[in-house]
Amino acid sequence: MMTIGEYLFQRLKELGVDHVFGVPGDYVLGLMDVLIKSPLELICTCNELNAGYAADAYARIRGLGVVCITYGVGGFSLVNAVVGAYAERVPLVVISGAPNSAVRKNHLLLHHTTGDYNLQLSIMEKVTVASVILTQASQAAKQIDEVLSACLHYKRPVYIEIPLDVVNQPCTFSESSLNAIPQLTELTDNDALKEAITEASELLKKAQNPIILAGVEIDRFQLKEPLIKLLETTGYPIATTILGKSCLPEVHPQFIGNYVGALSRDYVRQRVENADCILCLGAIMSDMNLGIYTAQLDTQKLINANSEKVKIKHHFYQPIYLGDFIAGLIPNLSYQESNPLNIQPAIKRLSKTFEFKTEDKLTSGRFYEAINHFLDNDLLVISDTGDSIIASIDLLMHKGSDFIGQAFYLSIGYSIPACLGASFAAPDKRIIVLVGDGAFQMTAQELSTIIRHQLNPIIFLINNDGYTIERVIHDGIYNDLQAWKYHELPHIFGESWSCEVSTEGELQKALLYAKMNTHCVCFIEVHLDRFDCSPGLIRLGKAIEKMQKLSN
Repeated sequence: MMTIGEYLFQRLKELGVDHVFGVPGDYVLGLMDVLIKSPLELICTCNELNAGYAADAYARIRGLGVVCITYGVGGFSLVNAVVGAYAERVPLVVISGAPNSAVRKNHLLLHHTTGDYNLQLSIMEKVTVASVILTQASQAAKQIDEVLSACLHYKRPVYIEIPLDVVNQPCTFSESSLNAIPQLTELTDNDALKEAITEASELLKKAQNPIILAGVEIDRFQLKEPLIKLLETTGYPIATTILGKSCLPEVHPQFIGNYVGALSRDYVRQRVENADCILCLGAIMSDMNLGIYTAQLDTQKLINANSEKVKIKHHFYQPIYLGDFIAGLIPNLSYQESNPLNIQPAIKRLSKTFEFKTEDKLTSGRFYEAINHFLDNDLLVISDTGDSIIASIDLLMHKGSDFIGQAFYLSIGYSIPACLGASFAAPDKRIIVLVGDGAFQMTAQELSTIIRHQLNPIIFLINNDGYTIERVIHDGIYNDLQAWKYHELPHIFGESWSCEVSTEGELQKALLYAKMNTHCVCFIEVHLDRFDCSPGLIRLGKAIEKMQKLSN
């Protein structure tokens, strides 16, 4: 006989979860007692928002992430992270303790509440695909399975609330229910699928200059292998959106770069926008993915397939699962020779060795060029919101490497707690973090948790004296920050290695040491001028200025 708490954690373990991130509080302590006796490990963070970011990054790697918090002050502090996970299709399980059921019935005014005991549930219902309060032991197992099933199917957050008195109640379940969580049926309409494949195949066969544009749903629905098979079958060039970055190895000979409208390199932008047929697979058409809407994608040349539907020109086919659509295209297409397709592999940009000009003052462009040559196989790069994520467009992810960045929701401060989650999710990968000074000040305290667990990421703190991306858009005193001695902070938290660099020679020495030093955090503060920004941001600024002139 299992209790409800034991059943929940057993299910999560079966789904590949090994770690749960959270913050204790009196309404969740009983549940956490069950958690620490389970096969799962509880990782306590400095606050709930950071726990949510950590679980979010964990989910992007493992396919499921879990955060456990107390009621009211814990749940509400977490909401921003849950919204970000919902926007970017991240399968996140939110578990919240709650006051005793009898207290709820008597409407007592307890601490951490407003007196409305449905408030947290009603808020979470708006940013999750399934939410439940476990009130009856006889129904709890079924409700847990249904909620977890929705999380896995839709790749979006779910919410489970457990009152104090329910945690240790005996849980009624069938033996078969422990073997596999029932999945919601993929509702592909076969007739719609056949028609969509026929129309798409005809357009692609006629095209002389086709291209594939891949997005984040390739990664979320684990469609990397079918995508690579499609590439090998057709010979088409491929670009990815910034949110879909690293959904395939970027050293692939058909990969030309990240397409982000005006933020893209000129060749990538022209190759995508001049294509006579664009096969868009799993991309979220958000403003950032489209270069703040500087992208020029002709609807008449666009085949746009997402997780549940396909749009070709002005024709809609649904419901169609993205994986079924890709699988259906492969036998209907044939190989097209690479020469007419004008493929310039992105990997060729690393053909020349980077030469450090040791006495020169470090600039943004040279810093990111050096980082591009520093990156290697089996790394995981995390970029924070701001110029860091824009600069990451031109970074190449090697074999076995991954990239994480909130490129749609763009919540500043995501990267440091995300580094914590990613480190536990992928212990075999070295984590590289790119974070601006403004973003770091949002969640700096989670560096202490990283050091507490003796993790070994390399963190590049780009200190350009404030919110540079905001200065480029519109400057004002609100973009100024209190100057911190960033490189001294890690030593306050515990064992670590840190330094500050201002020249290319200093950066060269720091990179060499950081690569060799794998036993603790390496924290490198990079000093740049306040208006010195990445080439991508410069390209965006010029494009927006041009658009404004044309509109006037």
